[in-house]
Amino acid sequence: MEQATDHIDLEALKELQAVMGEEFSLLIDTFTSDSILRIEGIKAAVASADPEAIRRAAHSFKGSAGNMAAIRLTELCRSMEEIGFQGSSDGCAELLVSIEAEYEQVKTVLASL
Repeated sequence: MEQATDHIDLEALKELQAVMGEEFSLLIDTFTSDSILRIEGIKAAVASADPEAIRRAAHSFKGSAGNMAAIRLTELCRSMEEIGFQGSSDGCAELLVSIEAEYEQVKTVLASL
């Protein structure tokens, strides 16, 4: 069975929580609402099969996921970013499905904190 630590580096997130204090819940809310927009941007880029748009959208979400210590989500976005960087969109539709599923897992873990 999967655990929260499969999706989030809980130690890194606890450090962030200690730094943010009362603002931590706002950070989670912002990440959650912002992620929906970032995923929509990735969807549009994948639908247009535009490697540069894919690279930019995945890079943006990668940074956001990394800030929240979302390990797998960061790696999935890095993989998509690399595909776009190589001037391709091959495999991005499948990767998008994985990104969306992983985001749901991350959102669940964050909501439980």
